[in-house]
Amino acid sequence: MSENCNHDCGSCSANCASREGGAPDFSAKANPHSRVKKVIGVVSGKGGVGKSMVTSLMSVILRRRGLSTAILDADITGPSIPKAFGVREQLMAAEEGIIPAVSQTGVKMVSLNLLLDNETDPVVWRGPVIAGTVKQFWTDVMWEDVDFMFVDMPPGTGDVPLTVFQSLPVDGILIVTSPQELVGMIVEKAVHMAQMMNIPVLGIVENMSYFVCDQCNKKHYIFGKSHLEEIAGRNGIPVTARMPMDPALSAACDTGRVEMAQAEWLEGVADALQKM
Repeated sequence: MSENCNHDCGSCSANCASREGGAPDFSAKANPHSRVKKVIGVVSGKGGVGKSMVTSLMSVILRRRGLSTAILDADITGPSIPKAFGVREQLMAAEEGIIPAVSQTGVKMVSLNLLLDNETDPVVWRGPVIAGTVKQFWTDVMWEDVDFMFVDMPPGTGDVPLTVFQSLPVDGILIVTSPQELVGMIVEKAVHMAQMMNIPVLGIVENMSYFVCDQCNKKHYIFGKSHLEEIAGRNGIPVTARMPMDPALSAACDTGRVEMAQAEWLEGVADALQKM
């Protein structure tokens, strides 16, 4: 037991010997109207690396393959999933629970921005309230049949990732990063947290990996040499993918047309998930 232990096992990931009767079960039951087959967390060590973009694109790619996909937007204070899909209608509720929003191509989603009167209203909440809201998105939403649910998590290793790992039946995570060495170091913190929670790391996606010049058609590595394979190999991560800096892709997300975007760089990651 740590000297700083506050005896609140619900906010701690340590497998401490002081837990009486073994580790408590924090798992949350899904809504009776939810039948979710696979839950994939999408995480990053820091913000601004394109985690929500990758979450959106993965759901779109698998939806194009005929699978039912959904997004649980767990980035409560910085939700961006509805904007990427151009979804603005507020969520509706029935006696049995909350009805998720549905995009043009059939991707289901729940996000706090779909509950606010104004999407630019700030969410000034403390950690426990945020974590409780994320759990409610699992327990109170009628997701119905979903083959793959992607959970878009806030960056870092704080309350929300801990809540998701302990409360939801997460089958694995995808880690999103960028080429800088500092970001690589922070990514390994996310890897180690997943290992502590016994959650498999399914793959790592490096965004902003390079830029293709429209004049010479050559790849330019603006942020320097990538360490993607080195990080993946050191941590036993089986699948990697590189995404370029693509103004068209950014514009698609900004204008709510992510479902129209092409993302061939992520097809290998989708193949690996589909084999699950």
